Amino acid sequence: MYDIIGDIHGHADELSELLGNLGYDRQSGYYAHPLRTAVFVGDFIDRGPQIREVLQIVRPMVEAGSARAVMGNHEFNAIAWSTLHPTENHRYLREHTEKNNGQFAATWTQLSTDELASAIDWFRTLPMWLALEGINVVHACWQPSHQETITAALKQYGGVTTDFMVEATNQGSDLYLAVDDVLKGKEFPLPEGITYRDKDGNLRTNVRVRWFESPEGKSLRDYALPPAPLAPDTPLSESMVDTRAIYAADAPPVFLGHYWLWSDHPTRLATNVACVDYSVAKDGILCAYRWNGEQEIVDKNFLWVASRS
Repeated sequence: MYDIIGDIHGHADELSELLGNLGYDRQSGYYAHPLRTAVFVGDFIDRGPQIREVLQIVRPMVEAGSARAVMGNHEFNAIAWSTLHPTENHRYLREHTEKNNGQFAATWTQLSTDELASAIDWFRTLPMWLALEGINVVHACWQPSHQETITAALKQYGGVTTDFMVEATNQGSDLYLAVDDVLKGKEFPLPEGITYRDKDGNLRTNVRVRWFESPEGKSLRDYALPPAPLAPDTPLSESMVDTRAIYAADAPPVFLGHYWLWSDHPTRLATNVACVDYSVAKDGILCAYRWNGEQEIVDKNFLWVASRS
């Protein structure tokens, strides 16, 4: 049985409290449960004040087998930010702009050079999704065609190597599109002249969407995830509808992070789709779902602790 835990973003105290509430004891240097396995949906780093402590909890659990974990977009970005382009001198695969440096600042200022290098090496070993017995887990979007593209590239390049990252950060490549959707979620462009500010105050021209359900008859506002009240209430274009990645109603339950949902009482997104990211880094809650073998997700199985920040 699995306990799926949402985006932590450097909030170790909340993670320790949540693990305790779930019945995990710290023994031999890591948390473990006698009957259950924790599954982390990624985004361990950035934003919060206890990034080192979060890694000191999560990594030993994964290495000891008491937990599984997938890569989040923040771990992917950290690899790219730390990796020099092999043929273009002094250029990192994620450019060191003011915006990118700001997003990564909490991590590189809290970790020593050696700690950061060790963390990056570990991030490279994390899968981008998990198909476990009875459930699927991915940071943002489950799309088999993208998974095939990523799997082929991992085989070609021997893992998340520098060459893999070069292609995965090349905006003209199929691998870039696949990784971008899987780790950051499918996005649709807003009409020309329409923009909005995201949670960090950045100006956005795209909106994340509810990729797991049919877009037929929906407007951008209807299809946004999380809700985007400033998005226009206009029908999706034919090209948008054609990029659908609907998650079948009879597929195993799929668990996501990433979407910065906000509620005092988490609820499922569909009968077999649940997000466990409820904005702990923005005064929300650190959320988990306790899965006991059910095909249909039930809201009573969500557990959470409040942010202490």
